[in-house]
Amino acid sequence: MRSTSFLERLVASANVAVVAVAIIGLLVIPGEPDTREVAKSPQRASPGPTAAVEATPPPGIVATPESAREVKANELGKVPVLMYHRIVAKRRASIDRTPGQLRRELDQLARQGYVPISAREFAAGDIRVPAGKFPVVLTFDDGHSSHFGLDADGNVKRDTAVAIIMETAAKHDGFRPVATFWINHTPFGLRTEREQEAAVRWLTGNGFEVASHTWGHPNLRALPTAKVRKQLAKLERLLVRLGAGPARTMALPYGSMPREKKAARSGAWQGTRYDFEGVFLAGAEPSLSPYAKKFDRGAIQRIQSNAKKGECRKWCSQHWLEWLNKHPGERYVSDGDPGRISIPSRLRGKIGDRRGLRINAY
Repeated sequence: MRSTSFLERLVASANVAVVAVAIIGLLVIPGEPDTREVAKSPQRASPGPTAAVEATPPPGIVATPESAREVKANELGKVPVLMYHRIVAKRRASIDRTPGQLRRELDQLARQGYVPISAREFAAGDIRVPAGKFPVVLTFDDGHSSHFGLDADGNVKRDTAVAIIMETAAKHDGFRPVATFWINHTPFGLRTEREQEAAVRWLTGNGFEVASHTWGHPNLRALPTAKVRKQLAKLERLLVRLGAGPARTMALPYGSMPREKKAARSGAWQGTRYDFEGVFLAGAEPSLSPYAKKFDRGAIQRIQSNAKKGECRKWCSQHWLEWLNKHPGERYVSDGDPGRISIPSRLRGKIGDRRGLRINAY
């Protein structure tokens, strides 16, 4: 197993690389083969209650030391928070993924026992996952049209992120159709607020989270604090008008933290306040559990979805999902009880914010 100091050095270097790559923008793909696949037609979703019911967290159990030991529960383990950008048939940038790549990654997660939760649920420590299963957070930046859209009949457009998530949930029992979409001022490529509101209300009504990625996607570190607050408050106003506010989470554009860190989490501008339960970075390792003593809700780690190539050999999703499989003792394993934090007794001293929950050590 890697030592703690090694991992810290690796992650620090990777975080610098993630911000640099993101600010450079859309990079040329270094010859990665097209991995599109011929897929079955996705489940067609309508604005009815079906998806919302499927997204409902499973009922909890009452965990005991014996039941926790049986499933090797470790609710101080690491959680993969996956970061996606555009989902397009032909990749134009290193951070793009094709529908086939997304479909395969979600299928892999489902087969390995991962259950999606939203960024809001994760940041709040509201993790309702069946016993023995692992939470995963699916996050999509920029509110791109490839994330969500409805066709003329009111069905979710094929090969969008939402269609693929719902297709995976229909295929795999227990895989919740849940994700977080962090948007800017033109969500999902829609130009009118009427269209934007219809899209956002469909998503929130069907169990998805829509939250803040700032108004104009600037590098917040390059802005004075007053303009950081303006960027976040303007987007907060839009989210409220669209039916998704107040936002409880925010993703930093380029993963770049403003010079005044606390301004990213809470503040006000011209009478509009924002206050986030969690602020998310752009890489480059699994997040600590929200119950861990060292968990920082103002700088939550994410993992870019990508293969083990180039710089991604040691800090993108393929690498980290393989690493978690090889080091199961490091991964968050649920006890199935939302009212208790189950951990091996040796980890009792590493609990930070209990969120009013009981400790179940074994």
